[in-house]
Amino acid sequence: MSTQNLIYLFVGISFALYIGIAIWTRAGSTKEFYVAGGGVHPIVNGMATAADWMSAASFISMAGLIAFMGYDGSVYLMGWTGGYVVLALLLAPYLRKFGQFTVPDFIGTRYYSKVARTVAVICLIFISFTYIAGQMRGVGIVFSRFLDVDVNMGVIIGMCIVFVYAVLGGMKGITYTQVAQYCVLIFAYMVPAFFISMLVTGNPIPQLGLGSTVNDGSGMYVLQKLDESLQMMGFGPYTDGSKSMIDVFCITAALMIGTAGLPHVIVRFFTVPKASDARRSAGWALIFIALLYTTAPAVAAFARLNFNSTVNEQSYAEAPGWFKNWEKNNLIAWTDKNGDGVMQVAKGDAFKGAPEFAEGTGPNGERLVSNEVLTDNANEVYVDKDIMVLANPEIANLPGWVIALVAAGGLAAALSTAAGLLLVISTAVSHDLLKSTFKPSISEKGELLAARVAATCAIVVAGILGIYPPGWVAQVVAFAFGLAAASLFPAIFMGIFSKTMNKEGAIAGMVTGLVFTFVYIAYFKLVNPDANVAENWLLGISPEGIGVIGMVLNFIVALVVMKMTAPAPAEIGRLVESIRVPRGAGEARAH
Repeated sequence: MSTQNLIYLFVGISFALYIGIAIWTRAGSTKEFYVAGGGVHPIVNGMATAADWMSAASFISMAGLIAFMGYDGSVYLMGWTGGYVVLALLLAPYLRKFGQFTVPDFIGTRYYSKVARTVAVICLIFISFTYIAGQMRGVGIVFSRFLDVDVNMGVIIGMCIVFVYAVLGGMKGITYTQVAQYCVLIFAYMVPAFFISMLVTGNPIPQLGLGSTVNDGSGMYVLQKLDESLQMMGFGPYTDGSKSMIDVFCITAALMIGTAGLPHVIVRFFTVPKASDARRSAGWALIFIALLYTTAPAVAAFARLNFNSTVNEQSYAEAPGWFKNWEKNNLIAWTDKNGDGVMQVAKGDAFKGAPEFAEGTGPNGERLVSNEVLTDNANEVYVDKDIMVLANPEIANLPGWVIALVAAGGLAAALSTAAGLLLVISTAVSHDLLKSTFKPSISEKGELLAARVAATCAIVVAGILGIYPPGWVAQVVAFAFGLAAASLFPAIFMGIFSKTMNKEGAIAGMVTGLVFTFVYIAYFKLVNPDANVAENWLLGISPEGIGVIGMVLNFIVALVVMKMTAPAPAEIGRLVESIRVPRGAGEARAH
């Protein structure tokens, strides 16, 4: 069977599985729609949480990012995995014990304020749509490359699939669909890693292969070989970092704290029966996530090593098939600066921005690029970092079924997170705004209908963002984590661990953290991107790490405002204590 037919088969079977699960687990009540009835087993929920978290960014982008950033890319590994430790220890069990459906529900009830709830909803929607636009575009890219459809048609197909199991099944359907998606994506990620590690090092375990010698007779270790090849092309060593210590610390901390404050991740811990299950569920999620995250550095190193050897100094006329396949999708490009017909990979950009392809071909048969070619460096090749994991099996000449598996895995990763984000958005609208704020008398049937309508509208908006992505979508990936760290996390943390924090302090803190972080990132990413250099950053902290400063400002403003305003009601203190003190502890002290 051809590779293309295998791709159709694998993707078709996986989609049939997802839709079948959605129909089987159709939500019949608001509790099932919002939190899957609150009866999900911790291991099952841990697997669903892992799928919810490991989006297209983790599956498709992270290893590609590390492949080109090297040591500096380790901040993403440390931040994203470390955030689950914070979540498991500080938030998950207490939020589950509180017994609400959503993050805005917790904030609105804990701070006895509809304004606080509304501010939390605004943060949640902004964070979620920032994420989901990238997920839907990722779905379109995978469809475009592997199923031979237009990128926009790929987004529309993805919208239809998500519509079925998100709108029909709600959290109940999404939970069990995400379990299936986790199995697909982790298998799709690990199998090529085993193959490539064996081919490059002779060791089938990628985590060990990264520390092994290369199978080329040189006796050099993988990272030594990679350092040597990059330095020969004019790059810095792969194992050296260029970021300052404070920036590394702040980016890592922002990613950790942002992870612990992401609403679509937190809501998963409302689906288990009790608080202790929430902690166990977070532990299982960390184990399931670690399978991919400990493999990613090896995948990144092998991908960059193979890319260097198959592209640099190769004649374009004899370029491997994978290069021209991705070139058709505008995700890789070459321009012959010196007229020798040979591809040169070197430090620096080949084009001013991403290539914009024109009609026709050049003298070597290459796709013509209409935007400005940069002639101040020797680099002739543009490569989108997001293709590295998807193209890795093709670069390594792996069997067609492995390529098909990766296509199914990439779609599973993007669709699982998209579904989780859509549910968070629909719940925020139907439960937190409609039921809890503007129309408390609505019936459960009416609320469930509103949730499905909201999810449908959210899917349409997400699809439009995927088809017509704003120019800044790729630039503001840091928005979601920075804003979650600077706005929601402090409010949740103080809501659990402070009996005295009042509504005025929490609202002022959230608004301060939100505005400061948004303005800082928007200035360097949108308004004046030419100024986005270390010399201009506050305390040397990049936009990716500024959420930490936003978080600190949130805490300071909240505490100052609290001191200047009326204290929280006594019943709020008792509510907080009921969350934190184990059942039976009061009776034990009495005796």
